[in-house]
Amino acid sequence: MVALAGCSGAQTPLDPWGIQAARIAELTHVLFIGGTVIFVLTMGFLAAALLAPGRVRERIGSRRFVVGGGIVFPVVTLAALLVYSLGVSRALTLPLGPAPLRVEIIGRQYWWEVRYPDLGAGAVTANQLHLPVGREIELLLTSADVIHSVWIPNLHGKMDMIPGRVNRQRLRVDRTGVLRGQCAEFCGLQHSIMAFWVVAQEPAEFDAWVARQQAPVPPPADEEQARGMQVFGEAGCGACHTVRGTEFQGRLAPDLSRVGSRLSLAAGALDNHRGTMAGWIAGAQDIKPGNAMPAYGRSLEGTDLLAVAAWLEALR
Repeated sequence: MVALAGCSGAQTPLDPWGIQAARIAELTHVLFIGGTVIFVLTMGFLAAALLAPGRVRERIGSRRFVVGGGIVFPVVTLAALLVYSLGVSRALTLPLGPAPLRVEIIGRQYWWEVRYPDLGAGAVTANQLHLPVGREIELLLTSADVIHSVWIPNLHGKMDMIPGRVNRQRLRVDRTGVLRGQCAEFCGLQHSIMAFWVVAQEPAEFDAWVARQQAPVPPPADEEQARGMQVFGEAGCGACHTVRGTEFQGRLAPDLSRVGSRLSLAAGALDNHRGTMAGWIAGAQDIKPGNAMPAYGRSLEGTDLLAVAAWLEALR
């Protein structure tokens, strides 16, 4: 059971959730099986050469056997595996349909900006990718600073994100659930804490999510939330963050319009609830040193930190 623990779960290429990942998993199995067969045969011939009776060793050492087993067999076998691998690689780039849903993902130090240009203004989130089940998706991948690499093991292989260039990756998710993606290219101090969640939804549920994203956020529901919104503005948070339907329209940091509904904070560094929200605002540099978020633990009172966290938690 321990040996099979990595064969399923929210971040493994051996548990494919889509056709592209299934092709990659099949390629993996074929190459492992092929390599194993070659290794076993080689070790078998080595054992025979060392331990077998003299006549057998003479046959193994004959020119015909050396040419057949040492040249013809590996050339034919490896060539077949190469042709098969190239065929799978080409299949991964072929479109499944004429009109995929485009999703822009921009890698930043150290978080992910996600936009849905086909769905109109307001369809923006951060560190969480929502996808409709059964529909082909085209990821438009780029970077705003250094080279990153996006990897959702259950859906596809790795793809680099290069400043000034847009790389494209097509995929499809075939079942609902939650998966984990990761930056797979060292991009700085907090590279290891640069993850995101992939939420695969039925089309109707996905459409409802998009509608919520596009709608202005509701007004504060009580005095504490109103105070939190006020402190958010007074502390200058709106210069970096956007909260749709308010005066806060910053573009330097994650869009917080529906941050309360996200599964994590700080690109997978923390679970998302009021306590971790307040802790992140107070000590972002202690939790994730080197990120662009300043720490407000010394400039804000504890009640104000909790008020801001209460307001942001209510943005769902």
